[in-house]
Amino acid sequence: MEGYLKEEHLEMQKAARRFTDEKIVPIADKLDQEEAEIPQEILDEMGKLGYFGILIPEEYGGLGLDMISYVVVTEELSRGWLGVGSVPARNVLCGEVLTAGGNEEQKKRFLPGMATGALQTASAGTEAEAGSDAANIRLKAVRKGDEYVLNGTKMFCTFANKANIVFTYARTADVKPKHRGISLFLVEKKPGDQFQPPQLVGNRIRTIGYHGMNTYELAYEDCRVPVANLVGEENRGFYLLMSGYEVARIQFSARSIGVAQAAFEAALKYSKERVQFDQPIAKFQAIRFKLADMATDIALARQFTYYAAAKRDRGERCDLEAGMVKLFAAEMTLKHTWNAIQIHGGYGYTKEFPVNRYWRDAGLLPIGEGTTEIQREIIARRLLGE
Repeated sequence: MEGYLKEEHLEMQKAARRFTDEKIVPIADKLDQEEAEIPQEILDEMGKLGYFGILIPEEYGGLGLDMISYVVVTEELSRGWLGVGSVPARNVLCGEVLTAGGNEEQKKRFLPGMATGALQTASAGTEAEAGSDAANIRLKAVRKGDEYVLNGTKMFCTFANKANIVFTYARTADVKPKHRGISLFLVEKKPGDQFQPPQLVGNRIRTIGYHGMNTYELAYEDCRVPVANLVGEENRGFYLLMSGYEVARIQFSARSIGVAQAAFEAALKYSKERVQFDQPIAKFQAIRFKLADMATDIALARQFTYYAAAKRDRGERCDLEAGMVKLFAAEMTLKHTWNAIQIHGGYGYTKEFPVNRYWRDAGLLPIGEGTTEIQREIIARRLLGE
């Protein structure tokens, strides 16, 4: 299993595991049930450990490490609480986009703070009519002198209240095909639930799981953004949005594996302790086979994730592998978190055991960063040479 992992990866894995077991696991269930946010002291410590800047180049204050490093850290954090494993994704992925498309002034201004977590980001691409159809963005940006004026709405913008910068994708030209008229803007704001009314208003969207970070609908009303905060060329923002998907989907797979691993460990432990018909339920074949399938699928997903990450680290195209592993890991986790509940029986359906949280969190995984249907379409296109 460690064939892809070098000594430095194993050290990062151990450190992330220790941090998770000491800091995250003891608080995750309570905060999840309260629908509370990740405590600031946890975010601060993650910043000191470098988790927000794993892929950001060293010259801009990041760790400048590889994708496999990002994967092993993500899995361990997600094993403790999916929200904690997910929060670095915003700065890491927005950092990838800014590194790829930003000018030198923008990189020097924003990346060092993003790398330490002093600056937090959120990505606003999704809209009511632009989900899987990512190019159907309608939020408009019109240039007026040295500013752009943004009007429209965004959906499902996670961590928007905590963000200093909202990476906002907006339409700057009504052209065909649609993806050629989208630009990326850095909308700066003060962190906090108040946002910046009336120019930027955030309304929280309640979810059944994936707590720790709140999700928002954003309304932009004559929101003014300096021309200096346009990333890359006008009308080229869609390509920047797409450029981060390989990293995003590989990382999303690692999040899934972390949740599945937590569910498996809980189910394994419970099966040894729960006695029925005068013996632990682990003695029953129905339970044993569930555990065997869980362990096997998790190992397969983990190895595939390492493989996709290694391809990305070598600079090879890996959109096919990223789509495959995201599809497999997400569906695997949803299946096996339910198996963990089934092994717990009626207790699994209560909030007294963490398997309930794993199952609720797993509901997001086949949806986020491209639905399973979209992943299958991407895979099919590549296989058919389209």
